[in-house]
Amino acid sequence: MASASTFLSHPNPYSNDAVLSSRSRLQSFSCFASRSNFYGSKFTSKPISLSTFGTRPVRPEPARSSASEPHQTFDVLIIGAGIIGLTIARQFLIGSDLSVAVIDKAVPCSGATGAGQGYIWMAHKTPSSELWELGLRSQRLWEELAKSLIEQGLDPLEHLGWKKTGSLLVGRTPEELEVLKRMVKQQCEAGVRSEYLSATDLRIKEPELRVDKDTGAAFLPDDSQLDAHRAVEFLEKGNRLYSSEGRYSEFYNDPVMSLLRSGGSGEVEGIKTSRTILHCRKAIVVAAGCWSGSLMQDLIRESEIVLDVPVKPRKGHLLVLENFNSFQLNHGLMEVGYVDHQTTVQLPNILAPSLLDQSLSVSMTATMDTVGNIVLGSSRQFAGFGTEVEETILSRIWDRAGEFFPKLREKPLSDISKSREVRVGLRPYMPDGKPVIGPVPGLPNLFLATGHEGNGLSMALGTAEMLAHMVLGNAEKISSAPFAAHGRC
Repeated sequence: MASASTFLSHPNPYSNDAVLSSRSRLQSFSCFASRSNFYGSKFTSKPISLSTFGTRPVRPEPARSSASEPHQTFDVLIIGAGIIGLTIARQFLIGSDLSVAVIDKAVPCSGATGAGQGYIWMAHKTPSSELWELGLRSQRLWEELAKSLIEQGLDPLEHLGWKKTGSLLVGRTPEELEVLKRMVKQQCEAGVRSEYLSATDLRIKEPELRVDKDTGAAFLPDDSQLDAHRAVEFLEKGNRLYSSEGRYSEFYNDPVMSLLRSGGSGEVEGIKTSRTILHCRKAIVVAAGCWSGSLMQDLIRESEIVLDVPVKPRKGHLLVLENFNSFQLNHGLMEVGYVDHQTTVQLPNILAPSLLDQSLSVSMTATMDTVGNIVLGSSRQFAGFGTEVEETILSRIWDRAGEFFPKLREKPLSDISKSREVRVGLRPYMPDGKPVIGPVPGLPNLFLATGHEGNGLSMALGTAEMLAHMVLGNAEKISSAPFAAHGRC
């Protein structure tokens, strides 16, 4: 899930979008002693300490400068410290000599990024889709990063939570098996290693999976997984290595209040946060996850710009079985129904009158994390910005997973209440299923990078590369046209 932890001044009481299971983030940081080769030439840096400030709910106010307000200037300002914002910052730092500041209303991994399942998969994508090239490019960049760590004698599992598990997209009806066979053919023709597994082959690959004569799977051996918290920590440490050069700063727990625009040209010149004024020379990037739409509305409210970024929160639950020794998984698994979420029911209005349309879909996903916990999902629903744990949804996830893994049926969900973790996050959903990556029409130095829904981790590096190339005027690796804001916002 892409981060949803940037804009504080929304009337919703859950505007912090905290992941219910997230660990308490460190509030002072110490940098690596030297850069890894992946970030550039090695050098010695001094420890950097960043203090944490409290948060307070506030509404945006018109930008007003005063002598008491500190002013700082950077080339690029990035609003949002989820996986998208941090990878964009990294791309500017390693690919240019520009200075970068990352601003967030909270701290990294406090939104959807920290609540995700961490898969970097192509199994559920098709070469004919507009997401294919971006997903494939991102996957290859993650793999290059993992290989660079290995070349330096570092373990990518330790530093990123990265491991090449391979993925299985599982079908259980004759119709689904035909879909899988077509997908495998298309993926192979597109140059991706993909194999159709019959029931017999699948049983060997994943012994704990329930398999009958109408069960089969698409197997993609190059798909991998990440641990979001480890990956974000790695990115933060790498970015901070540039602080001693004056090229990188973080402003956490500091919500953005308004844009600063030139009185003459109307060009965006910076932002005002709750504590400071930040000027930019080159670009401002809004990577605020599901808050990007409401944030943009507030930021341009008093301007002549007409813009509606239709990104909205799509709530998701994951159920983590801690120290669950009944079985192990050899690969990441996902049912075919995950692709279009065919299992849909209408929930009663149990939360508030404003949450009348809660369309819930539940599809089986199953992975094993870096410490051996089983992670089961997943649900999707439109329920506003609330992040309450809903036991009825957890029960549906448990029951659905039990249809695929018989050993889960041996005990009720209530028996594991003391050895479970629940992750709840808000995916940034776009109606057409594609992220928005590119300049805001009418404000050429203001860029959007949002709407990845459940693909934030898997598409982060490709998104960062694409957006940085736009700002720097470099040639594109893949076409950005499908993701432009024009005609969609």
